Amino acid sequence: MPPPPAARAKVLQAFTDLLVTSGERSATLDAVADHAGVSKGGLLYHFGSKDALVDGLVEHLTALIAADVAAMRAAPEGPVYYLLRTSSDVGNEFDRTYLAVAELARGAYPRARSALDAAEQAWTDTVAEQVGDAALARTVVLLSDGIYHRASLGAAPPPLEELLALVERLRRPAAS
Repeated sequence: MPPPPAARAKVLQAFTDLLVTSGERSATLDAVADHAGVSKGGLLYHFGSKDALVDGLVEHLTALIAADVAAMRAAPEGPVYYLLRTSSDVGNEFDRTYLAVAELARGAYPRARSALDAAEQAWTDTVAEQVGDAALARTVVLLSDGIYHRASLGAAPPPLEELLALVERLRRPAAS
């Protein structure tokens, strides 16, 4: 019988919380079980090892990224506007999961780094579909990274209209 999704999600949330607040070394199986309010045996029922827990978190981020890219493509205002507008959204499930996987990527988990690289590539490819230029798409994603960095430090994002004007300026060739 498959494990109940709610219990599995509770364990992943506890793992995420510990990674974000205390780092990878403190996110032991015992600490995750304690934080989730389950026995260690209960945790091991859902995730047979720390590697399985890492895989579960990476899979969760991958699903969140796929949903984000789908939302980018479906956004009436287009992927560029969507990406720049949502880059300052911090503290939500996507952000915390992304930060947790980033913490794992700094350690001994290359699949976490691969998931982050795949996210960046998916965002870049989606922006490129709109702007028709790979270099400009990469620039927009890097601009998004800067907005996210500022927001994570508590700074207000620049006005969206200013950012869109900058992107439009980059689309035009420099005056000779």
